[in-house]
Amino acid sequence: MLMTTNEPPPVDGRDGLTEAEAAALYRLMTWLSPAFPVGAFSFSSGIEWAVEAGDVADAASLRDWLASMLADGSGFCDGVVLAHAHRAAASGDDAALCDIAELAAALVPSRERQLETSAQGRAFIDIARAAWPCEGLDQVIAACGGAIVYPVAVGLVSAAHAMPLAPTLHAFFHALASNWISAGARLIPLGQTDSQRVLAQLEPVVVATAKRATAAALDDLGSATFRADLASMRHETQYTRLFRS
Repeated sequence: MLMTTNEPPPVDGRDGLTEAEAAALYRLMTWLSPAFPVGAFSFSSGIEWAVEAGDVADAASLRDWLASMLADGSGFCDGVVLAHAHRAAASGDDAALCDIAELAAALVPSRERQLETSAQGRAFIDIARAAWPCEGLDQVIAACGGAIVYPVAVGLVSAAHAMPLAPTLHAFFHALASNWISAGARLIPLGQTDSQRVLAQLEPVVVATAKRATAAALDDLGSATFRADLASMRHETQYTRLFRS
């Protein structure tokens, strides 16, 4: 005979999330969702020029372009400064945080990429502070002393909310790849299934890049994606444009 009960199943300590873990996951999923209003949909990080020039023409070439940007270009650099900003904010090292914010802003290779990362950083700070205020957040924002680019903004806000670095970094890279794929899908164009295939194929690149960025020193910053940097510069004078970068 089948017995039914309204009692919840027993929890052995390995099922479910703690309250703090659930809150952190909820915030990361919200802050790094394509729906979070930082304006990421209006930027292409130079991909628009790459499509115009014929460097990116289908799902395979988009995947290769983005894999290089993640592993050897702005993706890796953004991950490194996010990690260092997170650690400086978490430890209360205002001087180090200020230096990291200044360095990250100086590393951006073109005017439009500077607009992209600074506009998203400012929007991320403003919205997160308005909707999720927390003790100490204003202090770490003030410690930066100037413009806060997007990866630094994500690093310091997540640290102020006591979120672990590892999931924050992985969520950041997922958001970065998703936004780039969204731009490529509209420009090439690609269907939704092909777009998801590209995202799936980038998974090992994201995992490996996050691991490298976590362990990297600031002296390890650097990129070898000259064509992508050139694309972001040439996009500034591209005749017909859908995106702001």
